[in-house]
Amino acid sequence: MAMTRIRVALLPSAVCIAGTEPVLKIKDQQTGEVATDRETGASLYTVTVMLMEDGRAEVLKITVPETGLAAGLKPGAMVRPVELFATPWARIFNGQLSDGVAYRAARLELVMVEAAQ
Repeated sequence: MAMTRIRVALLPSAVCIAGTEPVLKIKDQQTGEVATDRETGASLYTVTVMLMEDGRAEVLKITVPETGLAAGLKPGAMVRPVELFATPWARIFNGQLSDGVAYRAARLELVMVEAAQ
């Protein structure tokens, strides 16, 4: 069954701030197998990002390939997700329905803030 990927467009006024260091994504907790990009084989990382837009704020966990992580990415850094997609998901585990939205970006670019003059 194919999953629907939805391109996410952010307003020009949107501000994104990294909340965590990139964390290596583990595919199988039992074996410790690392999740990798299907096309490139690059290891995948998760970065928690605070998205502030139009007077509201949301916390997103964005999956990014290792090759898309900007050098110097650390908590508090302003970032811009590039090629951001949302994929709704649902599954039944132990008779309980779980659902949510998975976010994936090709890369996270650092946004340089100009100093006040």
